[in-house]
Amino acid sequence: MGCLYCFLGFLLLAARLPLDAAKRVHDVLSNERPSGYMREHRQLNGWSSDENDWNEKLYPVWKRGDSRWQNSWKGGRVQALLTSDAPALVGSTITFAVNLVFPRCQQEGASGNIVYEKNFRNDTGPSPDPYVYNWTAWTEDGDWGNGTRQGHHGKPFPHPRKWNFVFVFHTLGQYFQKLGQCSVRVSINTANVTPGPQIMEVTVYRRYRRAYVPIAKVKDVYVVTDQIPVFVTMSQKNNRNSSDETFLKDLPITFDVLIHDPSHFLNESAIYYRWNFGDNTGLFVSNNHTLNHTYVLNGTFSLNLTVQATVPGPCPSPSPRPPKTTASLVPAGDNALEPREIPDKNCHINRYGYFKATITIVEGILEVNIIQVTDVLMPVPQPDNPLVDFVVNCQGSTPTEVCTVISDPTCQVTQNTVCDPVNMDLGDMCLLTVRRAFGGSGTYCMNLTLGDDASLALTSTLVSIPGRDPDSLLRMANGTLVFFVGCMAIFVTVIALLVYKKHKEYKPIENSTGIVVRGKGLNVFPNCAKMLFPGNQEEDPLLKNQPGIL
Repeated sequence: MGCLYCFLGFLLLAARLPLDAAKRVHDVLSNERPSGYMREHRQLNGWSSDENDWNEKLYPVWKRGDSRWQNSWKGGRVQALLTSDAPALVGSTITFAVNLVFPRCQQEGASGNIVYEKNFRNDTGPSPDPYVYNWTAWTEDGDWGNGTRQGHHGKPFPHPRKWNFVFVFHTLGQYFQKLGQCSVRVSINTANVTPGPQIMEVTVYRRYRRAYVPIAKVKDVYVVTDQIPVFVTMSQKNNRNSSDETFLKDLPITFDVLIHDPSHFLNESAIYYRWNFGDNTGLFVSNNHTLNHTYVLNGTFSLNLTVQATVPGPCPSPSPRPPKTTASLVPAGDNALEPREIPDKNCHINRYGYFKATITIVEGILEVNIIQVTDVLMPVPQPDNPLVDFVVNCQGSTPTEVCTVISDPTCQVTQNTVCDPVNMDLGDMCLLTVRRAFGGSGTYCMNLTLGDDASLALTSTLVSIPGRDPDSLLRMANGTLVFFVGCMAIFVTVIALLVYKKHKEYKPIENSTGIVVRGKGLNVFPNCAKMLFPGNQEEDPLLKNQPGIL
């Protein structure tokens, strides 16, 4: 009897050997698959279990570091780039894209053949054959027989007349084959995917006569989440750098919520935004993804946002019927604990997304305006570089620098940029004068900015510089010379009169006309003297309210 048991065991072992020797899909596509991995996920639509057998004759298997990889492609190695639009909300669709990068000077032609780029030269000169791989010639030779090939697990494989690559996607204990050219896309619905990070692996094969040759392998991590992926952009006028989450007091901040939903899963959902800005202004609820808020105090504040959306989801399981121990007088249809039929299987659940940030509020330059523009009158005309003074006032904190950009009338072509530090006390009115030179007559666009560490306020204006012909400049020069000579003559005359009065006895003048003339002469003199001897004019009452000049 013992020999019989040994014989039966030997037969069972012999029958088991072919099954154990056959490679399965998960043995080929992944070396990191944990035990029981498939049981943790439900079936993906259109995908197959990686417990299926792998046809190694049709699809050879090469391990990493195998020397055959070096000869899998003419001219070098092919790289596969795998990307996805993750993170994906449970129930939405996630899309994966694979793009092949060929060796230098190779590209895919319009017919799908792999060709050399124009003017390609190898070590021996121009290449006589424009093709790297001529798939079309292989197809015309009838190399694929009746148009189908046996794939993995005995499934017929379609005739790849135009699609020259096979992309095998593998994730969640399942796999999917895709025919394509140098770029393919595959989408899966995540309703049956467990939330968390997952791995997608792709193996790429190329045609080689009646079989395939592996040319590239790539994998990437993607994330499926049960929380709505939420991002918030914050912007503010005059803010120098919004990325540091430092903003200005008394200016509105624009908060714009961006929901990552590339498959438009939430398009038909009612979405609500609940804001708490952390400044004791209460809770704001809105159905608009954009909101403005102004902080009126300096300090640090905690911003909290909750996004709520109603999405399709699994229906809750009915409550089990309790065991009946005694007869009940209540009809079964009126029993509150008895499960009832759900007429609509399209149930909905609420999904939430969260965003938190800590923002700092500081003083800043709130506004800047040009309140006056005047030409600078010079004793000697300067037709090439006329000067213009801009009187500027601002609101908010005191600026530490002023910059001007002079451009053409369309404000597109920059001609001159000048920046100056502001070292003077601008007073409570925040007034200063900015003097700039312009390159001749014409119309200019001038942008003027006042800045400090946290803010940058901008204003613009168009400046028109009138043209001056040479005759007018000559007349101006002659007029200036005559005026100068006249002032000198009056100055000499007054000095002579003073000397004369010192040495002569004073005699009253009865002619009133002389008094008028003398008065006129004395009225002219101070102005001429100021022009000849500019000196210090700090005591001039007309200059007490004028801003400093930069």
